[in-house]
Amino acid sequence: MLKIVYRNCAGIDVHKKIIVVTIAKTNKQDITEYQTKSFSTFTDDLIKCRDWLLANNTIDVCMESTGKYWIPVFNILEKKCKCIITHPKYVRTILAKKTDKKDSVWIADIFKHGLVEPSFMPPEDIRQLRNLMRYRNKLVYSRTGEKNRFQNSLTVSNVQIANVLTDVFGKTSQSILKLMLEQPNLTLEDITPLLRKNLKSSPEDILKSINGSFDECQSSKMAICLNSINECIDLLEEQILKLAIKYTTEINLLLTVPGIKELSAIFIIAEIGTNMNVFINDKHLVSWAGLSPRCNESAKKKKSVKITKAGVYIKPLLVRCALCAIKDKSCPYIKARYESLKRRRGHKKAIIATARLLLTVIYHILNTGKAFDYKRFNTLLNRNFKTQRKAKNTPEEMISYLTSLGYEVTMQNT
Repeated sequence: MLKIVYRNCAGIDVHKKIIVVTIAKTNKQDITEYQTKSFSTFTDDLIKCRDWLLANNTIDVCMESTGKYWIPVFNILEKKCKCIITHPKYVRTILAKKTDKKDSVWIADIFKHGLVEPSFMPPEDIRQLRNLMRYRNKLVYSRTGEKNRFQNSLTVSNVQIANVLTDVFGKTSQSILKLMLEQPNLTLEDITPLLRKNLKSSPEDILKSINGSFDECQSSKMAICLNSINECIDLLEEQILKLAIKYTTEINLLLTVPGIKELSAIFIIAEIGTNMNVFINDKHLVSWAGLSPRCNESAKKKKSVKITKAGVYIKPLLVRCALCAIKDKSCPYIKARYESLKRRRGHKKAIIATARLLLTVIYHILNTGKAFDYKRFNTLLNRNFKTQRKAKNTPEEMISYLTSLGYEVTMQNT
């Protein structure tokens, strides 16, 4: 018989318009009695639901994370109840016997026995910071799409400024294009004050490249592109920095890690929080972020060991930080480790391993409150990589290596 962990608990089946709540009370004889009620998702009814739970001395509550509908329910119950949020795949019931009431009873039953896998739920202020950072992430992706549309307008208008200047969205290019929209027929005297001294292209070539024509449609389209999104991102970053002041100490610690800048540090804290005690160890955090191989074995056969789909926000962020870290000369160990893995397993696996290394370092930095230790990684570099470089391969080893690559090697005495 399964052990009963919670003798007085509740399971909630969440929908857009209603929630179905079942209280499961188990007596000393291990007999469970159920009470089920339905409430609308209006605020007044959610408060009535909370009062009903408290009237029955039910503090432990479990609900599945259905879309965004669970958030207002959680916000109201969080202050006076111990709410557990779980992924729907952990509380899935039999399809042929599925009703709202049975779903809530099933959630209460498996929660009663402690079989529910809880989701990581940071404090309210971290959740607010996470919401803003994810919204900024979406706006940055939208800005990339707007940049592509801007470039398409240049192509249609036969403005080939991208062929003579490195960055179409740089200060020089944007100044020239803005002036071109205001004055269609530019001369050499008009664009010369806008050019930097270290430009490789001559002013004459730049003037030839912008010898196109913007019609009314393309000019109005280009005038709108990027402006509104850039303003939104700037306003959003101001609000993010205000919320992040509270975590200045943790942000400064993360800035000591190679490849991590200020906004990346804020995004990492918004995703994983600052309290590392919620994770069992660094491996648990790595698995939660989707950077560890999945476990899929049957009949002593491993079917797939690809990384999981978890961490849809933090995983791409850590990969970008890893790409910056391997270019950072302050810690050559990271690049040496990446190059070693790349030779054996390829770029993709090597960069994921580097991202995993960074997340492990971040876990210990936030857990101990100590900055990144460069001396320790320099010691690892000298011990693990420099000694391997100085080692000389014997002729037999080199012949064996060439043979494995498919070459035929013959020895000649000279």
